[in-house]
Amino acid sequence: MANHSATKKDARQAAKRRDRNKYYGKTTRNAIRDLKAAPGKEMGEKFPDVASMIDKLAKRGIIHANKAANLKSKLAKKANAAGK
Repeated sequence: MANHSATKKDARQAAKRRDRNKYYGKTTRNAIRDLKAAPGKEMGEKFPDVASMIDKLAKRGIIHANKAANLKSKLAKKANAAGK
């Protein structure tokens, strides 16, 4: 365990950030799952919200920017195909 007070504080902050990042990541994964399960037209309506969540994960550094782009691309293809 850490001995210096600054190191203890850093450990507390890291734990808070880890929990927050896990929450954001899990919430986004659930939104992606719900988007994939949504019927045709509803999928197109939900896509912008989910894409925004994915962008926020990339901005915060929770996922890599390329992973975010790949996720959005695949979801956009599904949404466009379902909308037709």
